[in-house]
Amino acid sequence: MPDTAMPAPTDSGPIRILLADDHALVRRGVRLILDQQPDLEVVAEAGDGAEAIELARTRDVDLAVLDIAMPRLTGLQAARELAAVRPDLRILMLTMHDNEQYFFQALKAGASGYVLKSVADRDLVAACRAAMRDEPFLYPGAVTALIRNYLDRARRGQEDPDHILTPREEEVLKLVAEGHSSKEIADLLFISIKTVQRHRANLLQKLGLRDRLDLTRYAIRAGLIEP
Repeated sequence: MPDTAMPAPTDSGPIRILLADDHALVRRGVRLILDQQPDLEVVAEAGDGAEAIELARTRDVDLAVLDIAMPRLTGLQAARELAAVRPDLRILMLTMHDNEQYFFQALKAGASGYVLKSVADRDLVAACRAAMRDEPFLYPGAVTALIRNYLDRARRGQEDPDHILTPREEEVLKLVAEGHSSKEIADLLFISIKTVQRHRANLLQKLGLRDRLDLTRYAIRAGLIEP
């Protein structure tokens, strides 16, 4: 059963949603699903990816629900742009395609989840709430795709993403996550502050993260520190 627990409401009330789909009938149906929930409210609608980006720049929205296949800019293209210009904005992909390639592209584009239109009435509300809790939402077929992808990579001997860091980078990551300053880390590891700062920049780039908080969360997931 999907987790339907509500996240804490935003300061201004319900979660404000931007909905983008080039079919007005689909938007109407999705909006009915979302607006029935007391913690969710569609405050803006777009008919294509370019319009979605413009609305996200000018409207106060917390979450974008984007159809993958749209004219001018696709949902995937819009997601990549929104992840760059509005890193605080959560993104969900809505699609009729149960397609592994689209699914992995959506994750790379910065989406928190991938919801099939055929089961939107069952999954979309839970996916919106999960996204606002910074949790991924994966439908059962997506979980299968992730496991298959992992096993395929392991069979081919490709590097596990969990082991892309050097031992020194792991040391720096652990100390950053424990709250040490750059000077303290430099003293502990007998390296210069500039070297510590370079390692931190490399960590953020390699892991696709933004700040110390993200690094701390990653360190907890990787088992480097206790939660």
